[in-house]
Order: sequence, then C-alpha cells, then structure tokens
Amino acid sequence: MTRLVGTAGWAIPRRWADLAPADGKGLTRYAGVLNAVEINSSFYRPHARETYARWAASVPDAFRFSVKIPKAITHDAKLIDVGEALERFLEQANGLGPKLGVLLVQLPGRFEFDAAVAKAFFAGFRKLHKGQIVCEPRNSTWFTPEADAVLRKHRIGRVAADPPKGATAFGPGGWDGIAYLRLHGSPRVYFSPYEQPFLVAVAQRLSEFDVPAWVVFDNTGSGAAFENAVRMRDLVSVSALPDHV
Repeated sequence: MTRLVGTAGWAIPRRWADLAPADGKGLTRYAGVLNAVEINSSFYRPHARETYARWAASVPDAFRFSVKIPKAITHDAKLIDVGEALERFLEQANGLGPKLGVLLVQLPGRFEFDAAVAKAFFAGFRKLHKGQIVCEPRNSTWFTPEADAVLRKHRIGRVAADPPKGATAFGPGGWDGIAYLRLHGSPRVYFSPYEQPFLVAVAQRLSEFDVPAWVVFDNTGSGAAFENAVRMRDLVSVSALPDHV
C-alpha cells in the first residue's frame, strides 16, 4: 500500500545536503530523496497555475503534492460563502495534474465545530473537487462522533496531528479512505526533532493502515524535518502510487 513521506516545503538544510542528489536544484533534488511534499505557501499567497505545472514537471511520475488551501478561506471567511475563492484556488492547484495528491484544510485553533457550516462547506468543496481532501481541526469540539460523521459523509479524512489537540487527535478520523499524519515537532512545536523510538512507533502505525498514508514533518524551524522524513522513509515501505490514486 502507498506510503508517502515528506516535509512542509522542500528545503534541504545544509547539514543534510549530502542526503540528496548533487544534480539539480531545490524541488528536483528533494524529489530524489522523498516522494511527497506539502505546499504550505499556498496558505499565505496564491500561485499561478503555471507555477504548479512547473513544479509538477520537475519531479518523478510517482511523486505527489499536498496543497494547503488559503487562509482567506479557512481563517478569514471561516468556511462561509467561499465558493468563488475555492474555484480560483482549484484552478491554480490543478496545474499539478495527476501529481496533486491531496488538499489540506487546516482550521484555526478557536474554530469550533458548527454542523451547518461544516456540512455546507464540505458539500460545496466536494462538488468542485473529487480527489482526496483532509482536514486538520485544532479545536476539541471537532473530535466528536457528530463531526466525524460529517467528514465521513463527504469523504474528508481527519488529520492525525502531533502534538495532539485532544485525546483522540493523534488518531485519524473522518473518512477512512486516507491516513494523513502531520508531525509538527514536540515538545517545541515546529522546532523539536523526533527521536528514533517515536519514528519507529509511527512506522508501526503506518504498517497497520490498508489505505494510502501520508506522513508530513512540519518541524522545519530547526531543519529537523528533512532528516526525520529520511529516517521515516527508511522505516516504511515507500512505493509508487497505483494509477487510480
């Protein structure tokens, strides 16, 4: 089963540069080591469709991108009346073609679950995009059977995140057709590296999933993400994607 391992962004810290191929630049070198990447810059600013297409052309066929949807949708508009904004974003991100693996919806920490808002947003999103979508809620009100039911209905996977924002937050939820782990660093978020015993435990969890599974390291502040991702790659069976994914 598919295992996709990468980092938030494709920076390769100088001290780990010898882990990547010497030829090429940036994303091309990164893709010689890992088979996935999470684009976070799309959260802050739009990228032209041609930019996405150029990125896609610079990586192998089996490589996949995760793209974070804009904060204008999740944080500013809080998922309400965002149809046109979603259409613009999708027109851009679809420049990745078949290498677009998943879209990431990350919600603000103070964003409480509202069934009506969630149902309307995800129903509208599904009309526009048939591919894989995951959601990372960061408020305890989302870790309930009601919220899980809404996510399942619209085929939205719930991100398993560390550090967890609740007792069940480090376990996937929602739709069970995808597993997506975001590892932000602990105890110091975005900075702390993960030690080998933790990585081994995560790899063991991955072996139990019979669906496509992503592991994204977001502890990029100290440069630890790349090394952690390479170690995870070596612990799991990273394989090419089947044609239909």
